[in-house]
Amino acid sequence: MPTTSPALQNPNWLLKTGRALRTPTRLMATAMVLSLGLAAVSQAADTASALVKVDDASFKCMRQMTPVRHFYVDNLLGDISATLAAANAPKGALYPTGSVVQLVPTEAMVKREPGFSPATGDWEFFELDVNDQGSKIGKRGFAEVNNRFGKNCFACHAPAREPWDFVCESNHGCEPIPIDHKMTGALQRSDPRCGPAVPEDGDFMALFKLRAMVTIGATLGWFKSLF
Repeated sequence: MPTTSPALQNPNWLLKTGRALRTPTRLMATAMVLSLGLAAVSQAADTASALVKVDDASFKCMRQMTPVRHFYVDNLLGDISATLAAANAPKGALYPTGSVVQLVPTEAMVKREPGFSPATGDWEFFELDVNDQGSKIGKRGFAEVNNRFGKNCFACHAPAREPWDFVCESNHGCEPIPIDHKMTGALQRSDPRCGPAVPEDGDFMALFKLRAMVTIGATLGWFKSLF
């Protein structure tokens, strides 16, 4: 004798069974969506953490940075060990994101996030005004930023692109600047953001010569602009 199926005896049984079967599927789908959402949030957080925010407060007393030979370095993302490893690599290396390199208080270069400026190796250059209250960014970028002698910072650093990641030193192929280590050291030791200067013998004369050179350079620039 044929039997009647549960679905025919109780039509609601089929609906309940369908709902029961769909519930695990829905839970799995929900879990997958949440997992993908968390992954997207994590990826966005990683991307945000790689961005380098640079403002006036990013630049501090040079003597609070880490000295490397005749210049100073820092890392705005806290990865100073990686910055130091690049600075001390005997055959050159790429500096990590967030690296700050300074030779004198009024000029700086910062390694921005990957893709920021491929032409400059993602470096951004800065002209700074400094006093005992802190730093103020005057100009930033690369085409518009010049040193105190009127030469474009990026153009000066370009010969050191490889393998030194645009960081100039005496043997990195850059055009020599018209100041010596005694002058740059005197500027570092008299950084007004650090409080009272800590001069060494000869600093006064070095700064006097430097100011004279800058004044003469500015005068010549003004004179040339008249013709």
